[in-house]
Amino acid sequence: MINGKLAICVIGSGRAGMIHANNFAKNVPGTMIAAVVDPVEEVARNSANELGIDTYYLTHEQALENDKIDAYVVVSPTKFHVDIVEAVASQKKHIFCEKPMAMNEEECERMIVAARENHVKLQIGFMRRFDAGFMHVKEIIDSGEIGDVVMVRSNTRGPSIPRPWMYDIRKSNGPLAEVNSHDIDTMRWFTDSEFQTLYAVGGNYRCQDAKEEWPDFYDNVVMAASFENGMQGLLDGAQGVGYAYDAHVEVLGTKGSIQLGSLEGQRLVICNSESKMGKYPLVDSWRGLFKEAYLNEDIAFAQAILKDTPVKVTGYDGKMAVRVVNAGNTSIIEKRLVKI
Repeated sequence: MINGKLAICVIGSGRAGMIHANNFAKNVPGTMIAAVVDPVEEVARNSANELGIDTYYLTHEQALENDKIDAYVVVSPTKFHVDIVEAVASQKKHIFCEKPMAMNEEECERMIVAARENHVKLQIGFMRRFDAGFMHVKEIIDSGEIGDVVMVRSNTRGPSIPRPWMYDIRKSNGPLAEVNSHDIDTMRWFTDSEFQTLYAVGGNYRCQDAKEEWPDFYDNVVMAASFENGMQGLLDGAQGVGYAYDAHVEVLGTKGSIQLGSLEGQRLVICNSESKMGKYPLVDSWRGLFKEAYLNEDIAFAQAILKDTPVKVTGYDGKMAVRVVNAGNTSIIEKRLVKI
């Protein structure tokens, strides 16, 4: 604690890292941003300057020497998550880890065990669970307004071309991890069930420079799934679409449907057998779309520490999403149905 506030260090000063860092610096009650970490010194220094702090580090090991820090937000590339989280947990510090949680289930389990054995919080960054629109959809589902859920369809399409390191899906886990982890978690959340079988197809349509060296890379993916409770799922994901950040979800029930999101923003439409319909206010961009969700999940993480209550998105949730990512990549590469 510093001046009676939770001291937070953010590891990784990219776009997502700085969203969290600014939240803890300005908007999360009872917290302060104490330090940032980035291996590129200029990036680390500029990030610290933006946040109005003097402390930055080039490695997480250096940051862990600061005994005044209470919790660490891990926003590094996925392949580094397990080592960082285990190191932080060993120092009895709390952890917020961005999605994707890790590269495989074994790494996820190591992270869960490290947090449990050291009695620290571990929250995973599925911020859609804290978004007002998505939370409202979940409330409508649970109310029975559209009957029993039959199918959840979720899509996320990112506008930018992936970075070159993402082309090797054995190191990045591909778009299913980097882009569509949120869709996978949303499908688990809205069905209240686990994936049972899936079949995925992928293709590279926009990243021609990756085709020769990385023939397995895909920038477009479609996945059909069944769940343990009999519900169905469809996932539609893409990178490099250029036109917009395009995220929306549809829930089909026995008595109606819910549609959330459009290119215009966070629009909500509800249709049931009585022809009820409604709309949410529109949002201009993805930054506006999930700005409050990022803040709400950071507040929830801080409150879990301050009040010693369970986190709302657990390591188990992160591990289940990674399980589906790995199974989806297997399905794409081996061109077969995968039973989970």
